[in-house]
Amino acid sequence: MTTILARTTLRDRAPGLPVRLSLTPKTAPAGQLDGAWWPHSRDLTAELPPLVAALDEPWGRITRVTVNPGRWPVIPREVAVDGRSVHVGWFTEQDADKLILLSYTVGRWDLLVIPPETDPAAAGRLMAAATIPGSGLKAGVLMADEAAIGRSMRDSRNREDAWEDEGGVCMSPYGRPIGLRLTTEPVPENTQG
Repeated sequence: MTTILARTTLRDRAPGLPVRLSLTPKTAPAGQLDGAWWPHSRDLTAELPPLVAALDEPWGRITRVTVNPGRWPVIPREVAVDGRSVHVGWFTEQDADKLILLSYTVGRWDLLVIPPETDPAAAGRLMAAATIPGSGLKAGVLMADEAAIGRSMRDSRNREDAWEDEGGVCMSPYGRPIGLRLTTEPVPENTQG
């Protein structure tokens, strides 16, 4: 017997998820990036419409989006957004961690794309770094820096775990080693007589 499961995206199961987006202030000096986007999945058909709709008011009507195909398993030719079509293109030369949004009348915006599986703390750091006004950091550099920070944090945790496993002890605020049990067994009295 063969069972076929319909492929669903996170948005199909939980419609209305908020667009996780952080933008550089309009009054800020131009930098390499105009903000960061943290999609819920790698499904551009599901992810692009809410992103483009969220940017229509602050940035104007988005008409084209480009991505690097290395990060997206399927790239549709266009996606429907509020009754209109937005063209989607791809370039292998484009930074793999960047999404470019174009408007015929207003211009171009570059967003760092944070992988959907990214830890929330790391995503927060990346969103903050991508919106620093006038920053010269490129998307790939930010992702490499975050990977280094993540490795450093894991190494630090591993060293601490090894220290604990080798007999290291942390003291509680009450002056007792953490992790040691205190017994309430009575102390034998001296029975010499």
